[in-house]
Amino acid sequence: MQLEIRNYYEVLLMEMLRDGGLMEELPEEYLADLCCVTLNQLPVRYIRHLVDTYFFENYQELAQMKTEISEALERSRQFLKVNLQKRLQEEADLAAAQQ
Repeated sequence: MQLEIRNYYEVLLMEMLRDGGLMEELPEEYLADLCCVTLNQLPVRYIRHLVDTYFFENYQELAQMKTEISEALERSRQFLKVNLQKRLQEEADLAAAQQ
């Protein structure tokens, strides 16, 4: 038996990334990391049917969720940027030490 359940925050995040053109713009590995770091900052809201969620959705609640996602997404991009810079510096330091 396979249950059809989803995290609604994940659905909204993917919609935001797609609408912003980031799904095509960003490398797949970075995009996966970005999604994981972002979703780990957000609460979980499981849904069964997306169409039902759209029908019963409160506009203010949806706007709040999108704001939360946008803020978490920005923090995640900064986090990944800092960690990428650290990793590149460590690799450069290691390469210099090996010479």
